[in-house]
Amino acid sequence: MGGKPLPERIEVNGCRYAQRRVFKNDFFAITALYEGDGGRVILKVQRQASFLLIPLGWAGRILAAKEESALKRLGDLEGIPKMFGRWGKTGIVREYVEGRPLARGERVPDDFHERLRSLIASIHERKMAYVDLEKCENVLVGDDGKPHLFDFQISWYLPRRFGGELWPMRRLRRWLQSGDLYHLTKLQRRTRPDQLSEEQLAASYRKPWYVHLHRAITGPFTWVRRRILDRVDPRRGRGERGRISEEHPEHFPQSNAGSADLRATSNAGKSRGLKPAARSTETRNSLVREV
Repeated sequence: MGGKPLPERIEVNGCRYAQRRVFKNDFFAITALYEGDGGRVILKVQRQASFLLIPLGWAGRILAAKEESALKRLGDLEGIPKMFGRWGKTGIVREYVEGRPLARGERVPDDFHERLRSLIASIHERKMAYVDLEKCENVLVGDDGKPHLFDFQISWYLPRRFGGELWPMRRLRRWLQSGDLYHLTKLQRRTRPDQLSEEQLAASYRKPWYVHLHRAITGPFTWVRRRILDRVDPRRGRGERGRISEEHPEHFPQSNAGSADLRATSNAGKSRGLKPAARSTETRNSLVREV
């Protein structure tokens, strides 16, 4: 925002909303909860300010348009927040979903991962890839016990008119979709390993070559980006960057539900020569009930 605060009030589609609190304000975007005529909504504004004398407003406009397009394309699916409108050049206003981020070791409902797979399959049917399932906290567990996906900043979709159906782009899309499927199994291993067969559990530890390739390509850029951000936007509290609201600590539950099942399956995996499952200490995305 370039030092500019979010507005106290906004108007979208004829409905007026007042700001209730900021969820997160970091290098990339600022996200806040608003409440008004249409209920509760989320305003997410992408970065507008320059960095190291490099204008970044254009990047914020592209990311906002990209996220708007994805939410509209998937808006009829259960588990995807509804897109309400734009705010300014780099802001989007969407539905607020009550819930918490998925956590390692959390014992989600028995049908949770089945529903999540069905949601991802519906996204793939629309010639998209979610791309952001590597971490548990990128999935929201709604108060209804169902999975919700909310952040489409790095999702993949290339329309036909831009070459999306040419062979190289179709191939790339299939690789990214295959990555989604691999990460789905990994997420299930981290939360409900008791639902996986021995073969599935073993497969969840074998990263496909395209996942290794993606990390090899993006790794150096990620390293440089993190070094820069450590100086301009250092990590705080839970390992997150930016200013995070602490007004309601219950928005950041430290649940260890299901950890006994995770440890039991991890020990079983050791006896079969598998790598032990990672401990459930991974910090969670503080967008939580934002999202």
